[in-house]
Amino acid sequence: MAFDAAQITVDALAVTPSDSTLVSFFGFYVGATGDVAVVTSKQGPSGLPVVFTSVPAGQIIPVAICRVMATNTTATHIVGFGPQ
Repeated sequence: MAFDAAQITVDALAVTPSDSTLVSFFGFYVGATGDVAVVTSKQGPSGLPVVFTSVPAGQIIPVAICRVMATNTTATHIVGFGPQ
């Protein structure tokens, strides 16, 4: 597989889950195991959350999101990546 610089993230940001804060991430990293509730970018800010259950520590979830919800998120040390 060849190196593709276009697939390298340009930013990373610690995430504080919030039911109201908008974000713009290409994906996120989970530092400590738990559930992560997100709203995908395709659904838009008023979309319904999807819960990734029992995400293991060290996992990267490559999905575009516009919210990381406080409600139903139990994982900690979440880092979002991509444009912000």
